[in-house]
Amino acid sequence: MKQGIHPAYRTVAFHDTSADTYFVVGSTIKTDRTIELEGKVLPYVPLDVSSASHAYYTGKQKDFAKEGSAHRFNQRFGRFFTSSLDK
Repeated sequence: MKQGIHPAYRTVAFHDTSADTYFVVGSTIKTDRTIELEGKVLPYVPLDVSSASHAYYTGKQKDFAKEGSAHRFNQRFGRFFTSSLDK
């Protein structure tokens, strides 16, 4: 490998601020902030969303794809249109 052209790979603490969860993984991200976790001083990167707080990964998402938008429309407003067409 050529020397001096690759970013430094190190252990970094990512903090999901909405779920208050820390992920300690290897990364090449640049940051000047540090935090002490488990007796070690690590580079620190705050996150707004991660797998701990995103609706897709937590299962708290609304599932609209099951029935489709036309079906939902007919459920809500179908009674208004069918009663006027039956006359």
